[in-house]
Amino acid sequence: MRTQDRLTLRDLAERYSEVASDPIQESRREAWRGLNSLEEIQPLIYVRAFAWKEMPESTCECEDPLLRSIEARLRQEIFRHTFDDDTVVEPWISVPAVHSLREKMLWGLPMEWAPGGENGGARQMRPCILEPEDAERMAEPTHCINEEASTRRMSLANEVLGDVLPLVLDRAPVYQIWNADISTNLTRFRGLDQVMLDMVERPEWLHKVLAFMRDGVLRVHKQAEEQGDWKLCDHQNQSMPYSRELDDPGPSEKPRVRNDLWCFVAAQEMTLIGPAQFEEFMLRYQIPIMEPFGLTAYGCCEDLTLKIPLLRRIPNLRRIAVSPMANMAKCAEQIGPDYVLSYRPSPSDMVGYSFGEDRIRRVLTRDLEACKANNCHIEISLKDVETVQNDPTRIPKWVEIAREVIDAVY
Repeated sequence: MRTQDRLTLRDLAERYSEVASDPIQESRREAWRGLNSLEEIQPLIYVRAFAWKEMPESTCECEDPLLRSIEARLRQEIFRHTFDDDTVVEPWISVPAVHSLREKMLWGLPMEWAPGGENGGARQMRPCILEPEDAERMAEPTHCINEEASTRRMSLANEVLGDVLPLVLDRAPVYQIWNADISTNLTRFRGLDQVMLDMVERPEWLHKVLAFMRDGVLRVHKQAEEQGDWKLCDHQNQSMPYSRELDDPGPSEKPRVRNDLWCFVAAQEMTLIGPAQFEEFMLRYQIPIMEPFGLTAYGCCEDLTLKIPLLRRIPNLRRIAVSPMANMAKCAEQIGPDYVLSYRPSPSDMVGYSFGEDRIRRVLTRDLEACKANNCHIEISLKDVETVQNDPTRIPKWVEIAREVIDAVY
C-alpha cells in the first residue's frame, strides 16, 4: 500500500466523518422513518444520481483497487452533502465481501456485450440461450464467500480507516437487487425480444426457466440467512431505507433474517408487456422472493401505470416507483395513501440537456398537485442523471426549486 493512498483516504474519511456527524443527518433519518411508515409529512427529496463523472471532485488518487473504490464513495458523499437534499450520509462504511461464483459466472452462463458503442453509451447484450435446450446449461446458484480474500480486504480497510470510521464487511448474497429480480438476467441471457416471443410460442418452457431462477434465488437467500450473512447494512429500497417497523441501517455484525430488512425488486424489461402477462411470467415468480423480507420497494424505470393493481398482491409492499414514462396522475390515483409514491421526474426535463426553471416548476407543480389530491406519501427522486452539461450548479439549484414547489403546493 502506498503511503499516499493512506494519507489521501484518511483525510477524506475525516472530512466524511464530519459530514456524517452533522445533526441534520438524524433529523433526516426521522423524516424518512415517518415517510416510509406512511405518516403525514411533506415530500422528501432524494438525489440518487448527479452526473458524478462530470464533476472535478470525482477524480480519484488511490492506486489500490479497494482503497480507490472507498475513496470514490467518500468523495461522492462529501460532494452530495452540498446539495442540501434529504439524503442521509451514514457514519460508517461497508466493505463488500469477495464471493465465489460457480465458474465465475451467474447461473453458470456467460454475459457478453457486443463490441462498439460510445464510452458510457448504449450497448447490446449477446444472448447465450439461443435455443431452448441451452437453458439446460444453467447452474444452480449457491451462496459462498471467499473467506481468505474477504479477510484480506477487510484487514486492509481496517488498517487504513479502522480508527476513523466504523467498517462492516457486507456478506450479503450476490444474488440480490438486479441479480435477484429474475427479469434482468433472464433477458440478458435470452434477449428481450425473444423472451416476449417465448411467452406466446413456448410458455411452458419459459415457466420452467422462471421457476428455476426463482428457486435458485430463494435457495441462495436462505443459505445466507443460515450462515448469518444478512446484516443491517443490507437494506435495499433505492432510497433511504428507514422506517418505524424495521431497525435502522448500521454497521452491526449481528446476523439478521430477511424479515428485518428492506427488499428492492423491479422488472424494467417487462415494461412493454400487458398486466396479465406481467403477472403470469414475472410477478408470480418475484413475490416468493420478496415475501420473506420485512418491507419491499418495487419498480425502477419501468412504466407501472397499468400494473399497480397487481402490485397490491405483494404482502409487504411499501414503496412503488413512478418513472418518467408512467402516467403520474393515474398512478397517484391508484396508489393513494396506501404506499409511498417514489416520484421520478425525467432527468432530461429537470437538469439534463437544458435547465429551464419555468419548466421545472411547471412539471413539479403539476405532478405534486396530483399527488396531494390523492393524499399520496411522496418522495421526489432525481435519478438516472447522465449529464448536467458539466454544470455542477444545476443539482443544488434544482433542489432549491423543488423545495420551493413543495412549500407552494403543500
